[in-house]
Amino acid sequence: MGASHSIEVSEFCLEGRFIDFVIKDGYKLKGLILGTHEGESYIKLAKNLRATFDLRLPPGTWLQVVGYKKHDLKNGTVTLKAERVMAAPSQMVIQTATAVQEPPSIDNAKVKPAKTKATILVCQKSDCMKRGGKAVCQALEAALSDRGLEDQVTIKGTGCMKNCKAGPNLVMPDKTRHSRIQATQVPALMDKHFGDKSLETQPKNLKEAAIFNAKFC
Repeated sequence: MGASHSIEVSEFCLEGRFIDFVIKDGYKLKGLILGTHEGESYIKLAKNLRATFDLRLPPGTWLQVVGYKKHDLKNGTVTLKAERVMAAPSQMVIQTATAVQEPPSIDNAKVKPAKTKATILVCQKSDCMKRGGKAVCQALEAALSDRGLEDQVTIKGTGCMKNCKAGPNLVMPDKTRHSRIQATQVPALMDKHFGDKSLETQPKNLKEAAIFNAKFC
């Protein structure tokens, strides 16, 4: 039996909660993890989707994913590749939420626009750390706390961004890359990207709501 006869290809359509992106080499978007009532599924994104996907998509967003499923009959593996990703219809949101038995109050909190979380990617490899990356992480954490942005912005450590000699390296939520960043430059960088709006709307004493995971630094 030829290789072409050992693989079955069919269409699929899934609805579920967006859990996280799958990123290779610290910055290459490859796919996403979708949680459904059957469990978590890794879905590879088509090249055209990778180039246009918004990395600021908040976890918990309900999505409908349409694409092709490849089933390798020899080893039993199944590969999902998305051709279209869109917001799930409201009816699907309700049905899926019931299937996974999530309390409505939690589900509603996840889909409210006010809870959208932006992501700052920070290289955690040794070259960037030696050039001041640890101090930059600490400065970012302090800047988020000072501006009351802990529940709006998450800081995520990554692998090498392939720009070691220009470290520390980081990528802001709008995909703007910054190199040779020092801790003293962080406050100005935060003001440039987030402005002062959060100071008027967010409390400053929510230390327990900090998103930053200290293990990355």
